[in-house]
Amino acid sequence: MDERLVSTPVGTARLDWFPPQGRQRATVVLGHGNATGVEAMDLQALARALPPLGITVVLVTQPYRVDGNPKVADEQSLDRAWTAIWPSVSGLAVPLVAGGRSAGSQVACRTARALGADAVLALAYPLLGPGSPAELLATGRPTLVVQGGRDPFGRPDQFPKLPPDFELVEIPSANHMFGTGRPSGGPEPLAQVTEAVIDWLDRRLRGAAPIR
Repeated sequence: MDERLVSTPVGTARLDWFPPQGRQRATVVLGHGNATGVEAMDLQALARALPPLGITVVLVTQPYRVDGNPKVADEQSLDRAWTAIWPSVSGLAVPLVAGGRSAGSQVACRTARALGADAVLALAYPLLGPGSPAELLATGRPTLVVQGGRDPFGRPDQFPKLPPDFELVEIPSANHMFGTGRPSGGPEPLAQVTEAVIDWLDRRLRGAAPIR
């Protein structure tokens, strides 16, 4: 893992780079939620699972966490910081996926079209607030939503009808953090999350080469 600091109009952001093994086939840039930083288990699971498949993962810590400044934790500041780090991640001629968990997924949804992201990955999107169907559907890009079946911020059955280039994957019995709080007897939620993301990326990148 390579750590880089990037100056933004609202403070210093930190980028944790997890480089690919072999030829790079895509870059996935992920932001964190409000309750946790990039140490969130789903973000860390993807940072472990994707690089062996030729996919760089960049975990972005927003300036309000790096600098300890809650005054720049509002939506406008989050979007400004995300926009400022984008040139640091977009230089290679490979597909670029913007994403994140919870509030981080909101930032990706709001900025994907303007920044020219190729696709959006929304983990635990807070549909019932502070997010909204309009914000989610405004990505303008192919979008994967991975949602816990017991997420209090929006269960999969509460989502609106999605366009053909959107996909919604339910992680049964999982909450907003993709935990269950009890033994499930089936695949672990984080394994289901990574499998869903890998399958989606495989299909998105299939025109270039299989990632498996």
